[in-house]
Amino acid sequence: MNQRMKGKTIIITGASGGIGEQMALKVAENGGNLALIARRLHLLEKLKQTVESKFQTKVEIYPLDVARYEEVPGVFQSIVNDFGVVHGLINNAGYGIFKEAHEAPFQEVKGMFEVNVLGLMACTGEVLPHMREQGFGHIINIASQAGKFASPKSSAYSASKHAVLGYTNSLRMEAARYGVKVSAVNPGPIATDFFSIADESGTYVKNVEKWMLNPHFVAEKVVDALFTNRREINLPRWMNAGSVMYQLFPSFVEKVGNKLFFKK
Repeated sequence: MNQRMKGKTIIITGASGGIGEQMALKVAENGGNLALIARRLHLLEKLKQTVESKFQTKVEIYPLDVARYEEVPGVFQSIVNDFGVVHGLINNAGYGIFKEAHEAPFQEVKGMFEVNVLGLMACTGEVLPHMREQGFGHIINIASQAGKFASPKSSAYSASKHAVLGYTNSLRMEAARYGVKVSAVNPGPIATDFFSIADESGTYVKNVEKWMLNPHFVAEKVVDALFTNRREINLPRWMNAGSVMYQLFPSFVEKVGNKLFFKK
């Protein structure tokens, strides 16, 4: 058991499936208490039952679409009332749609920013004053390699994750003065239902299936980083090397990788 986590209260958004669900199970395994947020109440209820049947830990569920900003303060106040103190927040809620810029309806673009960026900021804004006051806490924002290395057919999604990384990097410096840690997680493609929305044709999944990350593996890496000084988690390492190469030699990478990028 990870003693850093024992008895701590962790909020996870987007907890009803994928890496959110796996992170919840991992936190509970390590003795942490859970406040789970997602839109799909029936899946939250199922996860709560699983956690309570396997682990001796407190778990409460809160149905919420983080894009409904007016509801965020009330839900987070309920969490504080239920648990007394919040030690960690993992901003995991998010989605993507893979389309070329001229094909993406503005409502889809707006929706991605409302959840991926503004919802994340709204949730962070609710826990940050508490963490600053108590002089302790950890905020982990799930971004993406797409935020470091933009590619065709993901202009809006990449832009939203660029925004998450910019916000996270600024927040890290601000929060450090008060003992609050801030980390970014930049995974490549993960084998979850994310792609049922992002890639309706199944083309991208078919092309990258053998390189997709296991959600349990990603969740383990994220939860193991809680309450440590990890600035970023980049998965897989070879993909992050490509992101670094792109930052150093963007024209070369765009020219050489052009055909490959369009396989999305």
